[in-house]
This record gives sequence, structure tokens and C-alpha cells, in this order.
Amino acid sequence: MWPLKYFLGIECARSSTGVVLCQRKYALEILQEAGLTGCKPASTPLPPGHGLAMSTSALIQDPSKYRRLVGRLIYLTITRPDMAYSVYLLSQFMHEPRVDHINAAMRVLRYLKGHPGQGILLRADSNLQLMAYCDSDWATCPLSRKSVSGYFVMLGCSPISWKIKKQTTVSRSSAEAEYRAMADTCYEIQRLKGYAATVRMRSL
Repeated sequence: MWPLKYFLGIECARSSTGVVLCQRKYALEILQEAGLTGCKPASTPLPPGHGLAMSTSALIQDPSKYRRLVGRLIYLTITRPDMAYSVYLLSQFMHEPRVDHINAAMRVLRYLKGHPGQGILLRADSNLQLMAYCDSDWATCPLSRKSVSGYFVMLGCSPISWKIKKQTTVSRSSAEAEYRAMADTCYEIQRLKGYAATVRMRSL
């Protein structure tokens, strides 16, 4: 078989430095479908203090368009960890999207316009040491008072796993929210180590 170059919307470029994975063509298709190929780029996906959870703006007449857009953005986060939080936030309103939510989604697309070819680099000189970073935002949801956890795992200098999600229970303090975030991160590290051990056994 020929070396991999394009698979399911993911572009693969090889060099002596390593392998670059991006979804530039897929990102441009999203912008074209939304009619924003000529828009002015935004510097950040979402502004601070957006208040989307408490929005009282009018409901969107055709929610299917919002759901399709957010669904495509979710797939884009395979190679775009910089957009993971904003897409996670937008995905919470798919059952009842409002005008403020679609405007925020358009802001994310404007950010995407400025960096359509950004992706991740899997370095050839990376060591096999796992490094993980995690954080939490205590009681960030104004409706449920639940905290948000996030982690970012690297194999040497290469990013391999990241996730942002709302915690399942309400934490009574910021310290408790941090411990829950660390627990989720430790679980992910153990999962990756188990997967690596399975691959190693199969190769013997």
C-alpha cells in the first residue's frame, strides 16, 4: 500500500521531523458551507464572559443547521485541541439552540478561518514518557453548579489525548473539583499504558 496521505478528512504529511496531522480541507469545507470563506478572522474562539448558558435570546427556527455545524466541529477537534473547549460548550445547546449560540458558533468559524491548516505534530524524536496536564473550573455551569474538567496527555513532545467534560457530580470546593480532574487524568493514563502493553504483547 502507498504511504497514508488522506483518510476520513484527515491529512497526513511526513518529514524527517515527524508526522503532521491536520484537517485543512475539511475545515475549508465547513467554512464554505457556512458562507464564511471571505470573513474576517477572529483571534480567539470565544470571548471571555460569553454567558451562553444563561442566554434568553430567541430560539433558532431550524435547529438542524446548528446541530450539523456543531457535529462537524466535534469531528474537527480530532486534530484541533485548541478548539476543544469552545466546541464542548456549543455542544451543550444542541437540544434547544438560540440565536446567541449560533452567533457564538459563527465566532468559532471566524477563528477557524485564521488557522484552517493548524494541526498536531507527532515528532519522530519523541521519547516514550507520558506527560499529562489537567485543570478544572469550579462551579462553572451557572445552571447546575457543576465543574468542568480538562486534561491534555503527551507522549514525549507529541500530543496524543485531550478531553474537556462537565463533572458528573457537584463539587463542594475547588480542591474537590481539582481532585476529580486528576482522577480522570490518571484513568486516561492507565488506559493508554494498558493499550501500549497490549500492542507490545501482540508484536512479540
